[in-house]
Amino acid sequence: MSEPTLPHPQLLLAIAALEERARAVDSLNGLAFSIANDPYPLLGFRQALVFDCAEPTWQLRAVSGLARPAEDSPYLVWLRRAAEWLAAIPMPEQSLWLSAANAELPDAIASGWAEWWPDGIWCLRIVDRNNHLRGMAIYLLDAPPDPIVAGQVLRLTGTWGYCWTSLTQGQANWRWRPTQRQKKVLAIGLAVFCLLPVRQTALAPAEIVALDATVVASPLDGVVKRLHVRPNQAVKKGEILLSLDDTTLQNRLEVALKGVAVADAELNAASQRSFDNAQSRNDIALLTGRAQERRAELAAIRAQLARVEMAAPRDGVAVFSDPNDWLGKPVVTGERIMLLADPATPAMLIHLPVADAISLDLGAPVKLYLSAHPLSSIEGRISETSYQAITTPDGVAAYRLRATIDGPAPDARLGLRGTAKVYGGWVVLGYYLLRRPLATLRSWSGF
Repeated sequence: MSEPTLPHPQLLLAIAALEERARAVDSLNGLAFSIANDPYPLLGFRQALVFDCAEPTWQLRAVSGLARPAEDSPYLVWLRRAAEWLAAIPMPEQSLWLSAANAELPDAIASGWAEWWPDGIWCLRIVDRNNHLRGMAIYLLDAPPDPIVAGQVLRLTGTWGYCWTSLTQGQANWRWRPTQRQKKVLAIGLAVFCLLPVRQTALAPAEIVALDATVVASPLDGVVKRLHVRPNQAVKKGEILLSLDDTTLQNRLEVALKGVAVADAELNAASQRSFDNAQSRNDIALLTGRAQERRAELAAIRAQLARVEMAAPRDGVAVFSDPNDWLGKPVVTGERIMLLADPATPAMLIHLPVADAISLDLGAPVKLYLSAHPLSSIEGRISETSYQAITTPDGVAAYRLRATIDGPAPDARLGLRGTAKVYGGWVVLGYYLLRRPLATLRSWSGF
């Protein structure tokens, strides 16, 4: 045994100083650093190691002289195996002295011990008040410590255990370390959970439209002169909806009337001269055809004038944009100006984004949640799907879907918008959760 390096009163003062430092730390890593470095004046060790024994396998917390140990060094790789070997050694007392000459060492431990450790190590158990192992301090020494110093350091382990428990008490309350059996049960439960059947769904913007709307299109080329109805106004069959400007047609009508009069006059004159003029008799057929042509042109202009005012082909509600956008606007034949919709037969118009598209069949159920009535839903079924995606006004590529509404829906007013939830086929929950990530991964990787 070596002589104590400090006199007895100084030894007590040194132990008191170490206890004060241990109580002053505010983290478990700080306490481990103090245990690994502060006792050096008392023990004169070559190296000190502090392990956290709360984990299933010992975790190295501190190494004397190092602020943070390098995890990939050969010494620490061997030290992990040495920690597993030390954890299997029974230690009935608070401390244990092991010597390479006396201990039965496995070959893997003996080779590393001879390379990195001295002849002996002194192991100290750091326990809580219930004698549960919290940590382990290992000091590498050439000879066993002085009994007086060892007794005082053993008394110091009580302070270390109290501080260790105080610093980890909050973590121990919520931290759960599952056993191998619990891990297997959790894995089986997760697998069964992923195999649960669920129905594919997708969310898409939607609006209320008419189920069977009639398009009111321009019957001829012209300029909109006047709109006789307001947007969303109820109209009856035969009621005038709009008028096109007839100035050009009236001028053409006057010219056509003059042309018909001239053609009739020429025909009458040729008929009177035909009694004594052979050439006039030959011109009668030509002039007759020209007069008929002028009358046909006149009839066509009158037919166009009759279509200048457009009447409602059925009862309904006039659906179109701001009237000021149409006044004075040139239109071509067939250009849509408004819709005549029946508010008693509403339907849903859904724009399903391509990124959220799922397999849908005709008759698939739909629920519409209107922004104006978020607490209630309108149920319906898919009646029409488009095979080609279009670009919506928001700049999103989407499929156009139509759905009928089941039963009466007093809240389904034309023009209201909301979010539709469409239902596809049945799949397992694992596929439902991983469909989007897998699609993204495949588009990114190409596999």
